[in-house]
Amino acid sequence: MCYAIPGRVKEFVGGKFAVVDYFGEEKKAINELTNLKVGDYVYAQGGFVISRVSAREAEATLSTWKDLFFELQELDAKSSQLTPWGKKRFDRVRAMMDAAAAGEKLSSEDILYLLRIKDPAEREFFLSAANNLRQKHHSNSCCVHGIVEISNHCAQGCHYCGISCLSEELTRYRMTADEIFEAVRVAVEEYGFKALVLQSGEDPGRTIDELVDIVAEVKRRFGVLVFISFGEVGRTGLSRLYEAGARGLLMRFETSSPEMYERLHPGCKLSDRLAEIRHAAELGYLILTGSLVGLPGQTAEDIVRDLELARDLNVEMLSLGPVLPHPVTPFAKVARPSVDDVIGVLAAARFVLLAQAKILVTTGLETLDPRARREGLMAGANSVMLNVTPVDRRALYDIYPGRAHQDDPLGEQIRVTKELLESIGRAPTDLSVGTSS
Repeated sequence: MCYAIPGRVKEFVGGKFAVVDYFGEEKKAINELTNLKVGDYVYAQGGFVISRVSAREAEATLSTWKDLFFELQELDAKSSQLTPWGKKRFDRVRAMMDAAAAGEKLSSEDILYLLRIKDPAEREFFLSAANNLRQKHHSNSCCVHGIVEISNHCAQGCHYCGISCLSEELTRYRMTADEIFEAVRVAVEEYGFKALVLQSGEDPGRTIDELVDIVAEVKRRFGVLVFISFGEVGRTGLSRLYEAGARGLLMRFETSSPEMYERLHPGCKLSDRLAEIRHAAELGYLILTGSLVGLPGQTAEDIVRDLELARDLNVEMLSLGPVLPHPVTPFAKVARPSVDDVIGVLAAARFVLLAQAKILVTTGLETLDPRARREGLMAGANSVMLNVTPVDRRALYDIYPGRAHQDDPLGEQIRVTKELLESIGRAPTDLSVGTSS
């Protein structure tokens, strides 16, 4: 659940859930606020009630949003209708779509078939079917989260990443706590974000105690859903960060192949990564994870296993990114995958993770081609991430060259994103309605 318009609490169920009403649509959210009452207006993100809002403010927002709310839903319903192809029926894709819509798990062979579609007409039908499935189960909600890159220090030597410890020439930075709080304040108070990712490399210069204090203070000052992305912090670290107020974890598993994972991360094991993700889920974290497309030696069968692993991890959001090796890394000469290949995996993911997950159009995919954001959203995706890091630090978070939106002011990112989403009938359901600066 990801509406960033205020909703009204209708009732409480099961001890910890609030039923929140949005123009007649009811959604459940975990309530961790004290003294919340039926009739109160709230913001909710990711299945959590994150803040109260006054009746006056809520009703003013809702009065300007109501007509647009239904107009966008109608436009999305029209734009997500299946592409007609006359006598061409594409029976196997139709059968898979019907099975997925009924909640059935696709077989590995079916997923492989989707990934290997080459006929242009069948591929267009496949992408259209993925978008249709997205609309049926997620309506027109599109989460627009923000990310603050708080440090580019990293102790890991990942073979493709520009901020790894292998990048000896990179100018390193570490935002102070006050700088982080100011970046969050701008994102929340000036631009209306309701969910933010705090991200860094595995920074040896910042302790768990410091990270816990930062998360706790962000939660104290701002009504925002906090995701963390600090690499592997261990069981104790995850527990302490959850207690401090973090409710989401962004950590890609990158590949389901242990051998391939060790080639990417010498000295590290996939089993350790997965154990951390699973422990986070047990603690109650929302899991944002996924894999890379275009790894050296990767096969279509590998990608099938990646998608099946994501399904088994019960992800809240799936992040499928292309491999974009930095020129200072051992993978410098590895070719980038095509946009079409990544879009095809994204669409197949919608069949596999139907009602379960939001699917992110990554900045990496947009770096391959600026048109990829729209293409991904029309192929089953329903989430985007905007960079709210101060502009003077973004270029130093040099994970891959030519990163999309690296120099774009936040207000411009928001304007362009809203225009795109409204043109295809999507509601930008993380940003508060009316933020346009």
